Amino acid sequence: MPVSAQNKEKQNDSLFTIVKGYINVQNGDGLYALLDDDFKAKFPKETFSGVLKSALYPLGAIIESGFIEIKDGVSSYKTECTNAMLLFKIGAGSDGKIASMQFLPYKEPVAKKSYTVPSDNPMKTTLDSLVDNIARAYINKANTVGLSIGITTEGETHTYGYGTTAKDNGHIPGADAIFEIGSITKTFTATLLAYYVIEHKVSPSDPITKYLPDSVAANKNLQQITLQMLANHTSGLPRLPSNLALNATTMADPYKDYDKDKLFAYLKSCELTSKPGEKYGYSNLAAGLLGTILERVSGKTYEQMVIDVICKPLHMNNTIQHPDAEQMGLQVKAHNDKGEPVLLWNMDALAGAGAIRSSAHDMLLYAQANMKERKNSLSKAMELTHNVTYDKEMTIGLGWHMGKTKDGNYIWHNGATGGSSSYLAFSPHKKTAVVVLSNAAENTDATGQDIFKLLQ
Repeated sequence: MPVSAQNKEKQNDSLFTIVKGYINVQNGDGLYALLDDDFKAKFPKETFSGVLKSALYPLGAIIESGFIEIKDGVSSYKTECTNAMLLFKIGAGSDGKIASMQFLPYKEPVAKKSYTVPSDNPMKTTLDSLVDNIARAYINKANTVGLSIGITTEGETHTYGYGTTAKDNGHIPGADAIFEIGSITKTFTATLLAYYVIEHKVSPSDPITKYLPDSVAANKNLQQITLQMLANHTSGLPRLPSNLALNATTMADPYKDYDKDKLFAYLKSCELTSKPGEKYGYSNLAAGLLGTILERVSGKTYEQMVIDVICKPLHMNNTIQHPDAEQMGLQVKAHNDKGEPVLLWNMDALAGAGAIRSSAHDMLLYAQANMKERKNSLSKAMELTHNVTYDKEMTIGLGWHMGKTKDGNYIWHNGATGGSSSYLAFSPHKKTAVVVLSNAAENTDATGQDIFKLLQ
């Protein structure tokens, strides 16, 4: 018999009470014993203990907590620790043990707009109405500006625009409006890798040192890293290089001046955070380096590879790194997490990590191509990126992350810059996809996930 929402909340509360006690005495073994088997399969004990010691225990003891809400069986709590405020999420599985647990920096709820946000949603179908309810929960926040949504379901595509392309300019973003897609760019980089694998230009198991200058390849720490490890975040490279200057001046456009000279200078003596191939560690550095390596393989710039290999065959005419004059007319403005205008980001040596800009129309073409079976090299490359290459604390193919629903697996990625947020997910077996693009830094994951659930 299914557990009622009220009983699920009580179940989660009981677990959270025990969790708080174990955290406060740093009893990692006790905490691990509370996890269900699926959770343990994703997070081996050593990995779980490492997260506790490096990310949770330093925040201090839990002083006070308060229930916020329960959604999809997961309860959220505002949690005050000695050294930080957290949003703690916990959900019980069918066996009464912890099926999901997450802790994030706590942010106070964002204020709501006092006016009705304009939209081009025709509000003619049930889908239109359901999407509208979800979209307005996002766009009604005071710190959001514009939203472009694309959906593929039952052989049809639907696009919706909300808000404006710049703060208070009155222009609703259409399906061709161009947004920063941030880290969804990494799936393009992985697709390029897979394409050159299909074309027999490289092998996933090639050591990266094969494609680096001799002075860089001499670093023994790099010699066990493969191209595949760059694409699936198991290289052991840190999230960012230490010689990337992040300060009050550079944060407006942090990657702009990070060129190949700086990248190679860093790699000559860099240290790894883990042994290559053993642990998942999300890395902009790794994805950016992969893009740079593929430039050396192809003899083309990163943008030209993306255009030639992916965009031209798929007729993705507004997917670029550097917009031309006509595309600049479609480019939306970016806004930070307070809704204030900020610069769009520009990237050099780390372009493969997040430089691409695109539209809802083009991203639907991209998702649809990922769900079609064809015999050309691009289609084969996309299929190759869907093969699971790592399945421990995170399930990942090449670039793409994998998730599960009651009806099967789906494939996804998200993205964020200083003034944009994005989400893309698709289900190859159901032929459904959703893309959500925002020109504000307010995260779009929940919006995308909620719409994707409608399609299952």
